[in-house]
Amino acid sequence: MSQADRYPEILNIARREGKVTVEGLAKRLGVTVQTIRRDLADLADAGRLERVHGGAILPSGTSNLAYEQRRNLHREAKEIIARACAAAIPGDCSLFLNIGTSTEAVATELLTHRNLLVVTNNMNVANILTANPDCQIVVTGGQLRRSDGGLVGKITGEAIAQFKFDLAVIGCSALDKDGDILDFDIQEVAASQTILAQARRVFLVADHSKLKRTAPARIGSLQSVDTIYTDQPLPGALASRCRDWGVRVVVAM
Repeated sequence: MSQADRYPEILNIARREGKVTVEGLAKRLGVTVQTIRRDLADLADAGRLERVHGGAILPSGTSNLAYEQRRNLHREAKEIIARACAAAIPGDCSLFLNIGTSTEAVATELLTHRNLLVVTNNMNVANILTANPDCQIVVTGGQLRRSDGGLVGKITGEAIAQFKFDLAVIGCSALDKDGDILDFDIQEVAASQTILAQARRVFLVADHSKLKRTAPARIGSLQSVDTIYTDQPLPGALASRCRDWGVRVVVAM
């Protein structure tokens, strides 16, 4: 089967079954797993599918992927971004890390930083940073979202508002062409907006897939961010907006 024939067939299977797997497609379409991986990568780059561990699913604009799927999605890109971001975080500072697998990757890169005060509404971040004895950790409290260890709600927002951070590192679910930072959970968005208001500087960590997704709730604009760390150059129009806004763009390699 030719590539031109495989692409619509892969999409049809994804629509019928909700998810496709590399091995399953290779058997059904009579090609190698390497060919299917390339096909899925092409369809993901075109925004037609969302890569997950072992396969792909249809992209959603109203609900987020499950936590384990997000954690495995673009893992290498997140690690590269996290290293670049962590390298710009000084010791002896107060820092907020919000909910998300990208900020968890940043936390992992902070294990050798000295004299940090980290406030977080992400239980996974707190657990990662317990391995750093030179890091004081404050967990905001709030309603626990069991699906990903996030803390949200009124208590969370009130706790965040008690601080003024030197730096906040935030993630997002999507980033649109106008430079709007988007997410799925309204309560999580409210917490992120408070984080932006209480931080002296803001870093956004977002791999290239966030530019191919959409989400219904707006956190704010890239105008409110000092630096965005990503793994591929931004589209021309968005890159131009960032230059106009004075937002530094770091493409981690």
